[in-house]
Amino acid sequence: MAHRVDPIELELFNHRFSAITEEMGLVLCKSGFSPNIKERRDFSCALLDRCGELVAHAAHIPVHLGSTSISVRSAIAKRPMRRGDVVVVNDPFAGGTHLPDITVVAPVFLAASRQPFAYVADRAHHADIGGMSPGSMPLATEIFQEGLRLPPVRLVAGGEMQPDVFDVFLANTRVPEEREGDLMAQIAALRVGAARVEDMAHRFGTLNVQRAMDALKEYAARLMGRTLAALRPGSYHATDLLDDDGFETRGIRLAVTVTLRGGRARVDFSGSAPQVTGPLNANLAVTRSAVFYVFRSLAPATIPANEGLMRPIDIRAPAGTVVNALPPAAVAGGNVETSQRIVDVLLRALARAAPERVPAASCGSMNNVAVGGFDPHRRQAFSYYETIGGGAGASQQREGASCLHTHMTNTLNTPIEGLEAYYPLRVTAYGRRWGSGGHGLRRGGDGIVREMEFLCPARVTVLSERRRFSPYGLSGGRDGRRGRNRTGIGHENAWQPLAGKASFDVRSGDRLRIETAGGGGWGRARRARSRRGR
Repeated sequence: MAHRVDPIELELFNHRFSAITEEMGLVLCKSGFSPNIKERRDFSCALLDRCGELVAHAAHIPVHLGSTSISVRSAIAKRPMRRGDVVVVNDPFAGGTHLPDITVVAPVFLAASRQPFAYVADRAHHADIGGMSPGSMPLATEIFQEGLRLPPVRLVAGGEMQPDVFDVFLANTRVPEEREGDLMAQIAALRVGAARVEDMAHRFGTLNVQRAMDALKEYAARLMGRTLAALRPGSYHATDLLDDDGFETRGIRLAVTVTLRGGRARVDFSGSAPQVTGPLNANLAVTRSAVFYVFRSLAPATIPANEGLMRPIDIRAPAGTVVNALPPAAVAGGNVETSQRIVDVLLRALARAAPERVPAASCGSMNNVAVGGFDPHRRQAFSYYETIGGGAGASQQREGASCLHTHMTNTLNTPIEGLEAYYPLRVTAYGRRWGSGGHGLRRGGDGIVREMEFLCPARVTVLSERRRFSPYGLSGGRDGRRGRNRTGIGHENAWQPLAGKASFDVRSGDRLRIETAGGGGWGRARRARSRRGR
């Protein structure tokens, strides 16, 4: 039971904790080497208490929200940490999301204490971590093909870098200099976070800070309980489909039943498809993050992003399904694509419980593009990864936004200037995909057109969704337009259709064109009265 903390003081502590994670993110962004970190900001930073429960999470990547603490607790259990230790982990079956997301964790010790007072952690997407294709987002059939898999291991012990672990890490990437720079930036962010926690404990007192951590989790649990109690009680069922797994499986079913009663929610994914051959499997940590995101978004006021938020919510995800895959399932796309569909199916179910708050489906894909090869001009290997935004779904209150990352991704785009400065690529078109949003009383947002030319031979992997099944509209609104991928050979004007999931080689002068989906519309559009009827 948390001790009572003055409400004003609690709010101040909430901002202090959040400021620590935001400063960690600033250090990581400014210190990182790759455009994926410096430009797209594909990372998250977190503060956790002595038990590894989330206390504060910067407003970075939603898919990391409910999963980072699982990685931290796995690290605590497998590698109890001493002063000066840093543990690294990316295993999706130990709380990770997919292999390119590297999590580093460090304990915070105060004065002469023998036990950690708290933990700081950050998770960053590395543009290559090995595997069967550059960018480590392959069309794999098992996790061993996706790259280097790290259980919790000490990267730093007692303040000393462990060269054997570090060397193994760098030996399993096509771009070791970039990986080293990004990983060292992650460690630098941990040091800043730990120093700020120590300063806070010294200034306000260890016991007061600890009580504030506990009280904030209790506060988040109460706010979520009130949010759930305000929704219409009952059981709400919905289904949605993933296009395919890149192999033989098409129309992969996701099903959910949300039961709301007495300020609590049970989220049951029974009826979802068994785990698939391709990389569209989501582990339980990813599914938990999607649930975390959806219910926090439903709240009428901001709820602190901490472990307490999930206390009134019970998740049931049958093991061995596409929402709770078991080893050795391939999972690279589960983090980026299946997470988006989990959000879509949850919102579809909850639209009946809160029609005034829930929007139509957004573009439903992170539209992943990974490119790698050897740059003959710089005489070095390169590996590039980006996600491309789309249209947001409309709601009762407003039209959907256009041309942005939605739901489980919160990254920025890679600026054209940055992309062309770092890589042998040229952006030949980038703009709004006009008219791709669904019609309705409130119109869905439009998607994006992004086209690039390859300036040297390379290997390309595309993982995208909503190419077969459109983003749904709500309350009579029309569906958003499906996305479309195409390739161009040389400078010819002829374009060839490309599957939503594909891995292929390109030559210098070839082009790739990604047209992302628009958001669904909301409400039946009113017909304009004819002049004769006036």
